[in-house]
Amino acid sequence: MISYWLLLAALAQTKAITQGPHRLEIVLERREGDVWKAVDPGLVFQRGDRVRFKAKTNFGGYLYVMNRSTSGKNDLLFPTGEAGVKNRIEAERQYLVPATQGAFRVTGPPGQEIVYWLISPVEMKKDGGDYVPLPPPPKPGKVPPNLIPRCDDTILRARGDCVDTSAGAKPIGQKGNVPESLAGIAQATPPDVMFVRQQNASVVAAPATLEGPVIFEFRLAHR
Repeated sequence: MISYWLLLAALAQTKAITQGPHRLEIVLERREGDVWKAVDPGLVFQRGDRVRFKAKTNFGGYLYVMNRSTSGKNDLLFPTGEAGVKNRIEAERQYLVPATQGAFRVTGPPGQEIVYWLISPVEMKKDGGDYVPLPPPPKPGKVPPNLIPRCDDTILRARGDCVDTSAGAKPIGQKGNVPESLAGIAQATPPDVMFVRQQNASVVAAPATLEGPVIFEFRLAHR
């Protein structure tokens, strides 16, 4: 079993939050023609749609984002090799995910992509070196079970949008299904992390000052 530890001394270098608890705000956007538009976190996308995330925190720290597609493939969206594998983020600065391409295209069988977000106020180390959660290869012959996207009839009648309320930001569902490189962090995540939707933004907040990493998932539904 992989062991992880944190350099607690790095807490002194962490920028203090200005208001309230540690917060991460995520906005999901879809490309419509030549314009990027913020959409409901639970919007059910069509195959071929181009999407991206905008992320901003109220504290300095470190960010990793990994996507598990409905076909079982794992990709690291932030940071990336092209970006020099730099995952340090600053308070109140907006970051694009994916880090270099700036977008990714919805493909694969219908279902829910699982985008794993790992955010930490302290630098993480593993086996004496920098922690990099390399995506594991897909398991041969195995495709992960997927929830079939379902429209909320109330929202469909009111706005005309197909929105799956089971999508969006939420706690890790089944910790045993987390990629191996993230499993140790999933077990250590505080249970009291809060998930709130504010219009088209997803807010993930800790009620107390974080002293270690938090991992959660953002489910991206598509047909």
